[in-house]
Amino acid sequence: MSDFRLTGKVALVTGSQRGIGLGIVKELASAGAQVLLTGIVTDEGEKAAKTLQGQGLNVRFRHMDTTDEGQVSATMQDLVSEFGSFDIAVANAAIYPNTSIAEISAQEWDDVMRVNLRGAFTLAKCAFTHFKRQQSGRVIFLSSITGPRVSSPGYAHYATTKAGVLGFMRTAALEWAPWNITLNAVEPGNILTEGVLEHQPQSFVEAQRAAVPLRRLGTPQDIANAVRFLASDEAGYITGQTLVIDGGQTLPEMSTAILPGA
Repeated sequence: MSDFRLTGKVALVTGSQRGIGLGIVKELASAGAQVLLTGIVTDEGEKAAKTLQGQGLNVRFRHMDTTDEGQVSATMQDLVSEFGSFDIAVANAAIYPNTSIAEISAQEWDDVMRVNLRGAFTLAKCAFTHFKRQQSGRVIFLSSITGPRVSSPGYAHYATTKAGVLGFMRTAALEWAPWNITLNAVEPGNILTEGVLEHQPQSFVEAQRAAVPLRRLGTPQDIANAVRFLASDEAGYITGQTLVIDGGQTLPEMSTAILPGA
């Protein structure tokens, strides 16, 4: 066992200035990878990278719109030119407006599809060019239990993208297997991020916690641990699969089921 070490690996994580994405950056870097933190909010990204650099981690920030194929391709080429390889692509960038179906405009629908679904496709497609050349690579998608397993009013477009990315993942896993490229996904449940703490009342957090059999919300670290495993050599024979990280949230047959200790 190598304890899922990533020494010598080069990784790129989209939408990683805060929350789950930043947790993934920190974990991959802690495992020995050189990690590029990317996003579209430059000030926040540079601040996050500086903080992690202060902790001795090999990370840096680059402004990158994951829906812009030219930007994504150029970023990856620069990584290969500088480090000689590019090994791990993590598609985390997403938006999640809460709008009822009857009120979703065509523009809002298209925006969610563009960022969440096209962005994941663009990242994977650009990574394939390099992974095929070096006969190896890892693509890891951040999906969600929302869409593939459950849903919630107001999130029809978000749920559609998170289910859709899994269909793309499975097809790509088949097409790209001959080059030793694996594609997998993580499906987080309710995760306690800065955004939740900033925008939701404590009553909301407690209601979510009560619905989880393990009696706590997940943390970015819980998700980052799964991503680190899927990026490691130990996961080399896993492709086209998902890991549900939800504390058992999707296990009860009924949402009104009384859980022990409630």
